[in-house]
Amino acid sequence: MRTVGRTALALVSLLSAGLALTACTASDRPSTLTNTPPATAAQPEAQEPTEADLPEPSGPPCEVAQYQVTGAAGEKPTITVPTGCTPQDGLLVEDLAEGTGAEIKPGSTAQVHYVLATFRDQKTREASWDSGEPFEVENIGQAQVIKGWNEGLIGLKEGGRRLLVVPSDKGYPNGSGDIQPGETLIFVVDAVKVEG
Repeated sequence: MRTVGRTALALVSLLSAGLALTACTASDRPSTLTNTPPATAAQPEAQEPTEADLPEPSGPPCEVAQYQVTGAAGEKPTITVPTGCTPQDGLLVEDLAEGTGAEIKPGSTAQVHYVLATFRDQKTREASWDSGEPFEVENIGQAQVIKGWNEGLIGLKEGGRRLLVVPSDKGYPNGSGDIQPGETLIFVVDAVKVEG
């Protein structure tokens, strides 16, 4: 009986010593930490697709009618980007609603509402309607906006709505913010007030 007791005591001592050794492994000491994250580390959030992740448009050039815009002039529009076609070459300018007021000429100042969508990811990126205030563009033709606006707003009349499909060389050829380089921009612009 004494032998069994001593053997049990010896086993308990050995087990305790073994547990103590495994509880103090090299990975627990700061001097041996590695840059490898533990398996339970939180994964980074999904990011916006990069240019390489987005499918390249294919098919024939899009027809103007394939750009679907819903909502009446004077209300925030919704843009449905076409699929199965590629953006046309050059700047596309199409009046969706003819205005009856003053016409934008080179040098004019205009207050406009707009919605911007991007072609490849078919996302609406921004809308002045969301702030409730129109965006003012001064000295159109030479304004501090993209070329597609300086060229595409000329001739739009107050009260009118225009579709602009802007190739990247007249938009943001190198990208801007979350807009990828080479992206085609789709704008629907309402002329709220035109001066000069």
